[in-house]
Amino acid sequence: MFQDYNLGNLIHINQSIIKCSKCVRLSEYIRNVGTNKVKRFKNVEYWSKPVCGFGDLNANLIIIGLAPAAHGGNRTGRMFTGDSSGDWLVKALYKYNFCNQPFSNDKNDGLVVNNVYITSTVKCAPPKNKPLLVEINNCNEYLIQELKLLDKTSKIVLTLGKLAFDEFCKIHKIKSLKFKHGLIYHIDNTNKILISSYHPSRQNTNTGKLTWSMWINVFRQISSILDSIQ
Repeated sequence: MFQDYNLGNLIHINQSIIKCSKCVRLSEYIRNVGTNKVKRFKNVEYWSKPVCGFGDLNANLIIIGLAPAAHGGNRTGRMFTGDSSGDWLVKALYKYNFCNQPFSNDKNDGLVVNNVYITSTVKCAPPKNKPLLVEINNCNEYLIQELKLLDKTSKIVLTLGKLAFDEFCKIHKIKSLKFKHGLIYHIDNTNKILISSYHPSRQNTNTGKLTWSMWINVFRQISSILDSIQ
């Protein structure tokens, strides 16, 4: 019954997200990206709409990223799918049994996630991966609804990048927490744990700011925490 209630509410949230056009700059940008395609995807039809979160509605773990990638989620229609960030995320999830396969190439690739829900702060791909404050604020209501929907089962929230970290803290009126990779916070008056991580973007992984050992250690910690509270 609870699962049916959540599913119905998620469908309603997702319908609102996909229809959203509050941010003119972003709406125009994602359409243009899908029309003026890069050479490697010139024969591919782009999603070019806001991208919803996805995953297990009874998840203990919520992962919040920045936004869909212009040629990743904006192309495939699924977060962390078809880009290098998705490669890093899904390989880590697979290693710790949060999904059934170590790749996320397209919406029909057979990926099934378990005990994790994956979403983003902003639902449209922003130019240069830099959404404006007004765009973050416009999208805020969708993330709030997703977090509320998963509130009863979620135990750990993993934020990828400072923007996602700051937005989660803003939503929950949490002050004085500092963003740093790998930090673990116990949220006052809740049973939830907040973990901050660098985003697995090429900007971080290609420069060595985020190494594979740093990244996989985050998921090792998550798995250990969940095992201890089961």
